[in-house]
Amino acid sequence: MFELLRNHRRWMQFILLILIVPSFFLVGIQGYDSFISREPELATVAGQPVTRGEFDMAHRNQLEQFRQRLGSQFDPAQVDTPAMREQLLNQLIDQRLLAQVASENRFSVSDGTLRNTIAAIPQVQDNGRFSPERYRQVLAAQGMTPTSFEAGLRRDLAVGRVLEPVTQSATVPAAVTANLESALTQQRTVQLRRFAAADHRAQVSVSPQDIQAWYDANKQQLVVPEQVSAQYLVLDEAAATQEVQVKDEDIASYYEQNKNRFGQPERRRASHIMIEVPAGASDEARKAAHAKAESLAKEAAADPAKFADLARANSQDAGSADKGGDLGWLAPGMLTGPLEKAVFSLSKDQVSGVVESPSGLHIVKITEVQPAAVKPLAEVRDEIAAEIRKQVAATRFSEMATKLTETVYDQRDSLQPAADALGLKLRSATGITREGLLPAEQAGAQAAAASPDAQLLDNPRVRQALFSPDVLRDKQNSGVIELSPDTMLAVRVTQVQPEHVPPLEKVSDSIRERLLDERAAEAARKAATTALEGWKADPATLPEGFGATTVVSRQQPRQLSQAVLDAAMRLPAQPLPGYAGVADGNDYVVVRLDKIEPGAADESARDMLARQLGAAWGQAEDAAVLQMLRQQYQVKILPEAAAVLQSQDQSAD
Repeated sequence: MFELLRNHRRWMQFILLILIVPSFFLVGIQGYDSFISREPELATVAGQPVTRGEFDMAHRNQLEQFRQRLGSQFDPAQVDTPAMREQLLNQLIDQRLLAQVASENRFSVSDGTLRNTIAAIPQVQDNGRFSPERYRQVLAAQGMTPTSFEAGLRRDLAVGRVLEPVTQSATVPAAVTANLESALTQQRTVQLRRFAAADHRAQVSVSPQDIQAWYDANKQQLVVPEQVSAQYLVLDEAAATQEVQVKDEDIASYYEQNKNRFGQPERRRASHIMIEVPAGASDEARKAAHAKAESLAKEAAADPAKFADLARANSQDAGSADKGGDLGWLAPGMLTGPLEKAVFSLSKDQVSGVVESPSGLHIVKITEVQPAAVKPLAEVRDEIAAEIRKQVAATRFSEMATKLTETVYDQRDSLQPAADALGLKLRSATGITREGLLPAEQAGAQAAAASPDAQLLDNPRVRQALFSPDVLRDKQNSGVIELSPDTMLAVRVTQVQPEHVPPLEKVSDSIRERLLDERAAEAARKAATTALEGWKADPATLPEGFGATTVVSRQQPRQLSQAVLDAAMRLPAQPLPGYAGVADGNDYVVVRLDKIEPGAADESARDMLARQLGAAWGQAEDAAVLQMLRQQYQVKILPEAAAVLQSQDQSAD
């Protein structure tokens, strides 16, 4: 058969051609194009597609950035939302749009601008200056070459020039800035009268019928989400440290090997007389300085008791001359070269000869000597024991982590063998949902929210593991979850409670409290409203019950809640006094406005406000230009995008 094909190859090619060509007319070229597979398109910009592949790559990069930034607190459910995906798609569209505008309008960047931009990148600088060697190293670490990086940067800079003129030319009208400054700094003198809901609580009542009616009408508010009860093991430093015993001989040995850590080296207090020798000084000036220093050294050595007076009169060190040349306590390493050698070779009250240093010529006197001292073992015993225990625990933790990883997989339907093998306590908790921990009153006695481990159990990675299919459905052990370098967990679901509405008897008390709070708040509001109407009718008279006057502004709320502050600042300037009432939690507060005065902002605050407004104005103008360009370049978001934006299967794993 194969011999026949080889001998008649041309005939076979001709026959295949006859068979294939008619199928183009039957199926159509488009059918073959679809068969070969075309990547789904989410949007088009001037007819050019933004594909699903581009979106998926950008989406993975975005999630990885969140993962690196949030660490163990990374929760895909919180960051991978339809709104976030829609924002990402719009960013891709805008990037493509700006690139199209830059290309069509031939925007470019000069070589000089490119060089200056690269040189200004801190990562490629050495001591504040551009380093070609560091530049190549940084790019190599990223798997890039200078050619590819510079091409990409040149393109990005060119694209940036599309909106750059708009952003830089955005100017906030002076009247807008002035009005906002006035609103922020304006000071208002107010008095408050609080009508507390607690004062009316005894006057309201709730019947069983009220509770039943509220329960029937608001069951949706009472829904308890799907929750799990779990067993878990915690391996941390405390677990690795328990039962670690430190022997006396180990403490003594550690002490002998590390005595320098438990002592203080020799310290010396010194004074000096310094004669400056300016850089670039002539030979005559140097000789004169040396002569003066030699003379002072002889005079000080002849009568060391007069050293301080000589320093005050002759030392050119402005920092120590007024103090008689005192340099304070000096430890080894604080000075360098001949000066340090002189300080640590002299005896107490001994005066040196002339010592030369980069800063000048010195005559040194030692005024005090504090010998090296080592703390006795008894004083540092507990510190050493804790250090040894920590070192042993670190080794033990590593060994226990390896064993925990092995044992949780050996018997997947129980954590007890792992607990027994490692000597860990098997712990239990309930009330863990996909979104967080239920309050203790809903979850019961072993509520995770009330556990000392609540922060561990509420970690997104732990909740994600508990609600993974194998752990949730099959009740198998999770793998080891590393929350930090010194904390690991293994979890197992013991019980799953589906989403449900609790029976009336379990929520009756909480409903009663809620209704009492609402009715007491309503009674306080009615009492305040009635009083307010009377005060407005006679504004000149100051009613009883108001507190002391307080001067507030939007920048200085003086402990007023946001609701009360807003009510005070929204009152009209006339007539005065003015009144306004506002709910503040369950209470109701009446605000009396007595006086309005203009405020003043300092120059720095005014400049900051102008910069913030300018930035916001520029962003608004950028958005307007982008919207106009979208229309001009016929940007379309295609139906395929809706499914992608709502999908929960994006690369969050």
